[in-house]
Formats: sequence, structure tokens, C-alpha cells
Amino acid sequence: MSDPTHPRVLLVDDEVDFLTSLSQRLELRGVPTLSATNGPDALEILDQKPVDVVVLDVRMPGMDGIEALRHIKERHPRVEVVMLTGHADLDTAFEGMRFGFFDYLTKPVQLGQLIAKIEEAFRRRQGEAVAGGETFTGKLQQHMIVADRLASLGELAASIAHEINNPLAVIAESAGWLRTRASRADVGPDELRGSVALALSKIESAVDRAARISQNFLRFARAPDARVREIDLGELASEVRDLTVRTAAHADVEIAVTRADDADLSLTSDPYQLRQVLLNLVTNAIQAIGAGGRVELAVAGDPEEVRVAVIDNGPGIPPELLERIFEPFFTTKPEGSGTGLGLAVSRGIVEKLGGRIEVDNRPGAGCTFRLVLPRARP
Repeated sequence: MSDPTHPRVLLVDDEVDFLTSLSQRLELRGVPTLSATNGPDALEILDQKPVDVVVLDVRMPGMDGIEALRHIKERHPRVEVVMLTGHADLDTAFEGMRFGFFDYLTKPVQLGQLIAKIEEAFRRRQGEAVAGGETFTGKLQQHMIVADRLASLGELAASIAHEINNPLAVIAESAGWLRTRASRADVGPDELRGSVALALSKIESAVDRAARISQNFLRFARAPDARVREIDLGELASEVRDLTVRTAAHADVEIAVTRADDADLSLTSDPYQLRQVLLNLVTNAIQAIGAGGRVELAVAGDPEEVRVAVIDNGPGIPPELLERIFEPFFTTKPEGSGTGLGLAVSRGIVEKLGGRIEVDNRPGAGCTFRLVLPRARP
């Protein structure tokens, strides 16, 4: 007799070896499973036995996953469906969303991630709120809003940036000439020279900030040429620590790098773009935690991926703001201290390199931004 407190799972995949292995691994983790190698067999099982969650492969001969999903939802609307595929594409995601799947995972799927998704789907079937994240539909809607903003921004970014850069160059050149003139002893009294120097410092600071904004516009408008080579992520993390150690010391923040024992941290990627992302994350962490804090770059790896986590012990991110941190122009920094483009640009870079950014937020106890990167750039 089945336990009503645990999900009853049906696995559907035409790859028999994968299906058998996944079933055994789930059973070992206490998740009871049934199996089918095609859509019609899956529907027959659903007609005869109680099932809470179907884990369904998209690419199958004959009745594919989308068609099977449509029949499942017509005949068993309360059964939740998690789609699996090794060929993730947005068109398939939209089609599956139209028929009401719960979420969408890409092969090779991590077992812990799949179990967590099964449990979320089971809780929704049981009428409980889904804990630990949104369903695919909610995430997709949020991404579509951001994508629409980025598309509009991309159309204007290049022309705006060039239009801004031209007067900035004139202002910077003129400010430099004035600074040279004001430094001469015969220009006027010390008080006047001091006032002029202060005003020029403000002008140069504003020019620098405007130049950074225009550069970030250009990053949205065009992808930089990748300079891919084999690198050691641990060495890159140490380099970022060395580049930020003075900033950290000035803020009374400790910064350190830790490496997993004997871990192979090599990968093929663009070190310049990864350095830019890590510098942004470390600088953000230093600014967020304040005096007496600590920032750690923890580097680890497994046969398929390498990871570097930027961990701080600051106040964390307010939960109500967490979903917005990757939105363009959203910032929690004081006015004049940030453009709100750093995290949006960083995520774009990491995704272009075939990786992802994960966020573990601990309100009141710190935050972790984790870069997960493939060994070889796609």
C-alpha cells in the first residue's frame, strides 16, 4: 500500500539504461517509482494506478513528450509533470507551459535537483504552497519581462553610448587642461586654486561614472569577442583577491581564497570576462558587509563543472528584493554609487560562457553568489 505522505512517481523515457539507473537511484533515496518507455504505456499505467508526479522525457519516438503531456493533462489533470530533455529549447518550453507542466529540467539532471522538484510538484498537488522557488511559468514570465527590457535597450545602447562618449571626451580633456593651468603658482591665491581643484575632481568623478555607464550600455548591445583558453579557476580567484585586497583593507574587510583539496580546477573559458564577473561580485560583497566583515572565494570542481562561490558574512539581501537583483538598473546602493547594471551584465556573461549564477541568501547572516561553469565552453 502506498504512503500518502510520499510522492508516487512515474518515470517515462525511451532510453532504457537511463530509465533503469534513474529509477534505482530514486528508490535508494526513498522515492517509489513506476517506469514506462513510451507515452502510450505511461497513459495505461496512469489509468490503472495512482500517480502524483510524472517525470517525462521530451524527445521520444512515436508519441513525444509534449503529446504525452497533453494526454496526461486531459485524462489526469491533477497529476503534476516535470519535463526532462537533453535538448533544451524555448519553443518546447512554451509548448509544455501551454499544456500545464510543472517545471522543466535539462539532462544530465542532478539527482538532488530532480528530487527537490518532485517534492515541490507533490506539495502543489497536495494543495500546499510550493516552497523554495517559483514554477517554470512564473520564472518564464519574469524572464520575459527582463528580456523585453534588454531587447529595447540593445536597440538603443550602441548609439546612446557613442553619443555620450563624444562629449565626455571633450569634458575630460578640458578638465585636464584646467587642472594643469590651475596648478601654476601665478594663477591666483591658494584658496582659489584649491576651490578649482575640488571642482575639477567632481567633474572628473562624474565623467568617470558616465563613462562606466556607457561602457555597460555597450556590453548589452554587443557580445565581446571571447578569448578562450585553458585556465585554472583557483589561480583566477587568487588574482581577483590580489586586485581587490587594497579595497578590502580600506573597508576593513578580510578577503581570502579557499580551494577544495586536490580538486582539478581547470576549464576552457574566457579568463578576461570571468575576471570581470568575479571583480564585480567581490566588490559588491565588500561594499555590502562593511567594517569587520569577511569575503571568501571558495573554489571547487567535479568531473563536469568547476565552481567559485563569493561568500560574505554581511546582512544578506532583503527577501522582498531578491527576485529583482538581476534586473537592469535595479540597485540597492545609494544614489550615485551604482548603475544597477553590474549583476545583469555579469549574468549575461556567465550564461554566454555556458554557465550559470546561483544565489544563496541568508538574511542577517550573509549571501553567496556561486558561478557554476562547464569544463569546456559550449
